[in-house]
Amino acid sequence: MHIRPHLLAAASLALVLGLALSGCAGPPRPASAEAQDFDDPFEGTNRAIFGFNQVVDRNVLVPVAKTYRTVLPEPVRESVHDFLQNLDDPVIFANDALQGEFGLAGNTLARFALNTTIGIGGLFDVATRVGIPRHSNDLGVTFAEWGVPDGPYLVLPVMGPSNPRDLVGEVGDGFADPGNIIASEHHRIWASFARALVAGIDERSRNIETLADIERTSIDYYATIRSLYRQRRASQIRHEQQDMPNPAPVAGSDTAPVPAMSYSIAEAPSLSPSLPEVPLR
Repeated sequence: MHIRPHLLAAASLALVLGLALSGCAGPPRPASAEAQDFDDPFEGTNRAIFGFNQVVDRNVLVPVAKTYRTVLPEPVRESVHDFLQNLDDPVIFANDALQGEFGLAGNTLARFALNTTIGIGGLFDVATRVGIPRHSNDLGVTFAEWGVPDGPYLVLPVMGPSNPRDLVGEVGDGFADPGNIIASEHHRIWASFARALVAGIDERSRNIETLADIERTSIDYYATIRSLYRQRRASQIRHEQQDMPNPAPVAGSDTAPVPAMSYSIAEAPSLSPSLPEVPLR
């Protein structure tokens, strides 16, 4: 998932915890089989926030995402997407290493080096073209690898599905992100928010039809998104190949599936002087 600014994540955490502590979420539901399966004790509050998010999505996010697709030609949108993913690679690399996934860490390092140099600052995904696929990783997955439980299901304002483990992970990733650190040191916090905004618009533009189809065919869209989120996160934690759509409308540039297997950078295809020129898509 894209690393959203830590201030926004912290604000959402405070809001959700505040609702829970104030009693707005109501008493926990009985420990039925369904409640145990989905661990959603704050379903009443979650559904209310989900409804608010749907209003924002229909009236703001989708129109902006459609305008983004209309105004920018596909090659430009692809370069923006590749650039944003390249900015995420240092945090992905750190989590690969923290999890002991050194094959994946080598892949991420190779991708960052290739795309930053030959890919002109990440504007072109050269690494994928030479056989080094992208994978996502984050501190929430690292916590899961370390045995930290996910906790109850949460729906955050605008940002969508989450849980306490993933939310704390996003805050940690935000503090560790080199781009956020540089922006903070130079008093350019607005740059972190601008990056998150563009990433959110880019991600929503890639999921317009998919999420619309899911909503149209779902008896209970809330429950469907909840299930999809948990399945997708479980797949990411297992480092499995997955192509499930991103259920969070603005979760960032994380549409690429996890590679089917991790391999060492030493096994990546060698780059020769005859490497074909990267065409403008």
